[in-house]
Amino acid sequence: MKEPIVSISGIRGIFGESLTPEHIVKYTTAFAKYIGRKRIVIGRDGRLNGDLIEKIIESTLLFNGCEVINIGIAPTPTITLAVESLKAQGGISITASHNPQQWNGMKFINSKGIFLDSDENNLFLSYTNDKGNNYVLVEKVKQIEYYPSFFEYHIKKVLKIKSINTKKIRKRKFKVVVDCANSSGSVIVPELLKNLGCKVIKIDCDGSGIFTRNPEPAPENLKKTCKEVAKRKADLGIVIDPDADRLVIITEKGEPFGEENTITAVVKHVLSRTKSKKRIAVVNLSTSRSVDDVVNTLGGKLYKSPVGEINVIKKMIEVKAVIGGEGSGGVIVPQIHYGRDALCGIAVLLSEFAEFKGKVSDYKKALPEYCIRKNKIELPGTNADTIIGFLKSRYMNYPQNHEDGLRIDFESSWVNFRKSNTEPIIRVITEAKTSKEAEALQYKFLNEIKGFFK
Repeated sequence: MKEPIVSISGIRGIFGESLTPEHIVKYTTAFAKYIGRKRIVIGRDGRLNGDLIEKIIESTLLFNGCEVINIGIAPTPTITLAVESLKAQGGISITASHNPQQWNGMKFINSKGIFLDSDENNLFLSYTNDKGNNYVLVEKVKQIEYYPSFFEYHIKKVLKIKSINTKKIRKRKFKVVVDCANSSGSVIVPELLKNLGCKVIKIDCDGSGIFTRNPEPAPENLKKTCKEVAKRKADLGIVIDPDADRLVIITEKGEPFGEENTITAVVKHVLSRTKSKKRIAVVNLSTSRSVDDVVNTLGGKLYKSPVGEINVIKKMIEVKAVIGGEGSGGVIVPQIHYGRDALCGIAVLLSEFAEFKGKVSDYKKALPEYCIRKNKIELPGTNADTIIGFLKSRYMNYPQNHEDGLRIDFESSWVNFRKSNTEPIIRVITEAKTSKEAEALQYKFLNEIKGFFK
């Protein structure tokens, strides 16, 4: 039996192959023990056959004496918000995030509505070695509570974000093409947009859980949606991943706005509407320098963390940041909750675009211009740390940061090498002032890594 990928991001595997009923029971039971067999919120991203996993998790938690609150098909940020708001002791989001159709998984949430950090995760995983089970007798099995409309509470919270101007958004009457990958955002995202006075054109919003394309919201997977934005003469397009924690924008020209520009624009909006002494933001080490430029212009402070949602969140809490996120399109608005939330990102960006008054493509041109390129290289039986060690030595005369893999800074560019938590690959991120320079860096370093194997 193949094992699932286990990391600080939870567990993921191919349905029926590396994610089986035995795996689901094992990790659910361990989480129930870790939580103390108390109140747990569950929900799922809606992908096909996720209901089978949901039923196993429900039953396992009940056998372990837990109270179960099931909010049904829901974005991961809705689930984390429910854990916090309903005062549960933990939560499980049934999702494989942006992974393809055959994948599924589980993300584990603590009592604060935040993903487990490294120490919490290690303690939780230690319970998987506990072979003893104290299943409850039938008379002690709790009743399941169902909250299928919890998304309405989430929308109400988002509409109360202090920095947004709902009147100006509604006045603009944005025409929006929205692509939710037929998954958890299919109801909640169009509903939020309607609340903000938008005319909504839906693509892949039937909630079937069937992916008509690769679900990762990368430019190469969004050609159909981009064409639809231009064809419908929409003001913009909005795309989210299956569990709705990443946000991608498409300009009215049917061109990508850029995931990095998502967090840059959000930081600009929130900090410009915050008192000067509280203008504090956090992003990860792989996020564009455009955020640095915006924060410096506004006289704020920018802190950086290793890549990973929980790392950004911990740093935000530490420095009391008012906004944060990651360049992958993850927006964190602590006023609502500590977690990447595409709905928060949508509301903030629509407010920013409404106040800008011009077109989205014009807004993009007004942002600091950098070009970031992201790639990955598979490791044929080679340890990622060996490759990173080779690069550290090769570029020892340049400024380096080792908090998250290896980042090397050059005069007008940088590169970050990170080993994946979920795949046997190294991610290579380069950024420079022009696309030609960024791509040249990619070519250079990918060839150097490939040369290592020869």
